[in-house]
Amino acid sequence: MQRSSLRAAALCVALLMGMVGSALADTKDYEFQLIDKEVKQGAAVISVKLVHKPSGRAVADAVIFAKRIDMGPDGMEAMTAPVEAVSSTEPGVYSFKTDLGMAGRWALSLGAKVQGETGTVESKLIVKAVQ
Repeated sequence: MQRSSLRAAALCVALLMGMVGSALADTKDYEFQLIDKEVKQGAAVISVKLVHKPSGRAVADAVIFAKRIDMGPDGMEAMTAPVEAVSSTEPGVYSFKTDLGMAGRWALSLGAKVQGETGTVESKLIVKAVQ
């Protein structure tokens, strides 16, 4: 009977440790990942996945509030393009319509709020526009 009590106590401690760990989650535990690293120059849709790194799960229902795309990686930060959020059918995937007027490397900068987290998930992803 003592062994089962010890097991139950160990299980309770493990569960509590898991709750404390999730309560201490950080925005650094999240990252945006490009679905495709290359898109066609001109009208393009760029899709990204927001991932909770410790679990590997996609994060749905984040609020994307900051978005910009520019050619900073090629030394032309002043060269920007409009970015508009478009719907995605896959949970945790966020898509953006843009018009990349030039071939080269473009930096997609994103900011997001994840439900239940304080702080902002920020990311700059490099996508290559090809002819």
